[in-house]
Amino acid sequence: MLSTEETIVTMPIYVTGARQLFGCLLMFAVLVPPGVSADDLGPGEIIKNSTDRIMALVEGAPAYFDETPERYFRGIGAELDAVVDFRGFARGVMGEYASGARHRSLDAAGQQQLKNQLNRFVEVLRQSLINTYSRGLLAFGGSRTELASTDFSSDNARLASVSQRVYSPEGNIYTIRYVMGQYKDGSWKLRNMIIEGISLGEIYRRQFEAAAQSASGDIDTVIADWGDDQVQRLQEDEIDGSQ
Repeated sequence: MLSTEETIVTMPIYVTGARQLFGCLLMFAVLVPPGVSADDLGPGEIIKNSTDRIMALVEGAPAYFDETPERYFRGIGAELDAVVDFRGFARGVMGEYASGARHRSLDAAGQQQLKNQLNRFVEVLRQSLINTYSRGLLAFGGSRTELASTDFSSDNARLASVSQRVYSPEGNIYTIRYVMGQYKDGSWKLRNMIIEGISLGEIYRRQFEAAAQSASGDIDTVIADWGDDQVQRLQEDEIDGSQ
């Protein structure tokens, strides 16, 4: 049975060695094969098909990346835009700072300010993710994946957990659990990812909370300072602390 924590929208980041895995595996879970609607695929099928798609994308990129890297970034960005609810993800990362309770506690001016902050954070987070994941994917070619199981929540048929084993070129084996949610249009999308027991949703949310506390609650400052390096340092510390 899936917990409430596991339904938080999330994304991984790119780091080295085992950390590269964090930066690459999201793409396995979000691409669907051409000519097939996401509505027609179950959560396990999406994981399997997208794995094949992303590995082909990564293997083809070196042929043109040095001359036209923007082509690669545009391609990854387009794929993400098609399947990721960036607004929902950004709201999840902001946590209590973008909660319904906080919104209701504000006057009209405060609610408008919060809306503007969320809009800005969506764009900042989107670009940061595209830049980080696109580069990380290039370093993770040659891996082999194996779909283990797909389990549906006993409480909610619109929630599923897909388990996958990833065999890295170095011979390491990682177990990933993709927490998937089905939306009103019938499509399945990634909500969280748990790699070797580490919840990526929690990492991102804690990053935002820590930054907000350091800025004395100034969300505009948090958004302005948000970047790839900041998030990467947090995840490196998280992974090191778990080992």
